[in-house]
Amino acid sequence: MRFRRRIPSALATALLAAVAAGASGCGQNGLVKHYEYEEEVYLSVDGSATVYLNASVPALVNLRGLDLDTRPTANVDRAKIRRLFTTPAARVTRVSRWRRFGRQFVQVRMAVNDVTKLGETGPFSWSAYDIARRDDMVVYRQTLGPAAGKPVGDVGWKGTELIAVRVHLPSRIRYHNAGAGNLKRGNILVWEQPLAARQAGAPLEIEARIEQTSILYSTLVLFAVSGLLAIFVLAAIVWWVVRKGRPAA
Repeated sequence: MRFRRRIPSALATALLAAVAAGASGCGQNGLVKHYEYEEEVYLSVDGSATVYLNASVPALVNLRGLDLDTRPTANVDRAKIRRLFTTPAARVTRVSRWRRFGRQFVQVRMAVNDVTKLGETGPFSWSAYDIARRDDMVVYRQTLGPAAGKPVGDVGWKGTELIAVRVHLPSRIRYHNAGAGNLKRGNILVWEQPLAARQAGAPLEIEARIEQTSILYSTLVLFAVSGLLAIFVLAAIVWWVVRKGRPAA
């Protein structure tokens, strides 16, 4: 007799979101850092980006001033969150939710055509985004200003919570101000700040300078050149075998 185990789709979505959020907070020593608020930017050299926002509902209310129910037993209104984050600069492609430390968390995935326009929208209005081209480099800057400071009462914060901005850069990094030894897997940088400092309005300055040619483009060119070289070598071997097999005149 065969038994089939099924996981409800809602539970599966929550598990995937939790795993994604936990994995994104891994430190260099393999320890998992749990961020109360995290912006994760997958940047392209043309200025477009895929942005993931991972945050607790209380953090969205306190830091960004969003009108959401912070009760731990409240149902997360995904449709409302989708409306709040859908702006002329960002198109929401997915909203997920999970629970951690007695608080509701959400992940909002957004497609952004021009990341420099993101700060003109409500959910990201505390940030100024800038991309400039200098010599042979692309310079990415982001500055986080004051938080909304909307009261949320006692939501279980212990004072050790962190916020973070994680940037996945598309090409080789020439310079960054994220701190020594910050590179994660070669092209990922993380800027962290205590939640209390973010609530107090302490600025967070982000800067990274990268090459103009993306790693993906360089890899594709390398594969193309290697493929052409392999075809040339194969053709030379076939020509040599055919020529050697001909009878002498």
